[in-house]
Amino acid sequence: MKRTLFALAVIAYCISCNTNTGTSTTSAGSSDAAQKNLAAAHGVNAAVISGNVSNLDSFIAQDAVDHSGMTGDIKGLDSIKAELAKVHMMSTDIKVETVKEFADNDYVFQWLHFTGTAATSDMGMPVGTKYEMNAMEVSKFNSDGKATDHWEFMEPAEMMKMMQQQNTGGMKMDTTKHK
Repeated sequence: MKRTLFALAVIAYCISCNTNTGTSTTSAGSSDAAQKNLAAAHGVNAAVISGNVSNLDSFIAQDAVDHSGMTGDIKGLDSIKAELAKVHMMSTDIKVETVKEFADNDYVFQWLHFTGTAATSDMGMPVGTKYEMNAMEVSKFNSDGKATDHWEFMEPAEMMKMMQQQNTGGMKMDTTKHK
């Protein structure tokens, strides 16, 4: 619940800062650090789309932690690269649209819209299933402009849509509202 409220607060803040779709906002003064952090976040998004993780050391610190791994925290750049490569192999036609983003000297907040097609059943969807989801991405940066921490927040309804397609011991999850 706290994550959902936090994500909603960030979304509301981003919307109030900038009402144009697909644009960036930086804090007053638009520091070089904020611009560098945004560029690094865009570099990571490009790696997600292309599957090319070879240059992520330009954007992510060696000791970084991704707190949004499918099985828990992913620690270290090499592990993050391996996880991103795995995600890319599980999905084709990956597209990432930036709806809104905000940056300051320490953080980048991005509201992203993802689309793609499941290439394996590892994501809980049958192969060939097209998907789309919205997520809030929060990345913390060090003074070198490299990400040290990352969190991803999804809408619960969107997570349930993905999970609903998993085989749960012969039972389907019922996400309809009962009155």
